[in-house]
This record gives sequence, C-alpha cells and structure tokens, in this order.
Amino acid sequence: MVEVADSARERSRGLMFRPMLEDAHGMLFDFGKPQHVSFWMKNTLIPLDLIFIDESGEITHIHPQARPHDETAIPSKGEILAVLEINGGLARQLEIQVGDTVRHEVFGNLD
Repeated sequence: MVEVADSARERSRGLMFRPMLEDAHGMLFDFGKPQHVSFWMKNTLIPLDLIFIDESGEITHIHPQARPHDETAIPSKGEILAVLEINGGLARQLEIQVGDTVRHEVFGNLD
C-alpha cells in the first residue's frame, strides 16, 4: 500500500513529522518526468529506505537506512521518474534489489 505524492506540495512534505510508517506501506514520489532529484531527512522522524525508480519501473539505486533528521543530500545518481520510501531495512528484508521492477500505474506497467 503506497500513498502517491504527485504534487510539488506533497513531494515537499513527504513523510516528514510522521512518528511511524505501517509495515508494508510507503510513499511513492512521482516526479511526472525523468529528472535528477535529491532527498534529505530533515524533519523525518523514522529511518527510511529510498528506492530510486526509472520511467519503466526499474529500480536504479537503493539508499538504505536514511537517518532521521539528517540534512545530507541523497541524490538519485541519474534521471529517475519516482522514488519509493519504505521503512528502513525493509528493502533488505524483502530482498529488493537494483534491477527489480516496480509495478504501478505511475510507470504504465500494470498488465
């Protein structure tokens, strides 16, 4: 179950100020077109895995265990269409890897 953040306002707020994120939930940041992006954890209270996804739905990079309140930039390492934020450590637990495909209407790959 993911919330989609597809407006500038929603993407700007993201998961900030939330004390928890339910298991098997996340937030999908849809940027509308492929581009370089950068995240930080200012005002984010929980550790998160950031999963960077290209326009086809392929995972291009995973930044595990982003630290709460850290203002260090977390860049996309290339153009991406979306970023999925999930609880820190969940990507490893679920064995999510670079090269895997995320299926969602954002990527137009629902069959």
